Amino acid sequence: MDKGVLLKKLGERIRKIRLEKSISQKQLAHSIGKDQQSIQRLEAGNINPSYFYLCEIAQGLNVSLVEIITL
Repeated sequence: MDKGVLLKKLGERIRKIRLEKSISQKQLAHSIGKDQQSIQRLEAGNINPSYFYLCEIAQGLNVSLVEIITL
């Protein structure tokens, strides 16, 4: 599968979970010590996040890492 497609799907998954929990990008970013633009780039599929970054996102969303990466 294409790397760009996978990153876009990952970003969409994170966005969906965030919206289901009624958390803004700014709130998520603040909870994990990042800036809102970083979350925006992640959700747009414009970055390839590290394992550690995904763990931070999972913690900020209060979900398991598996929940995030299950596409």
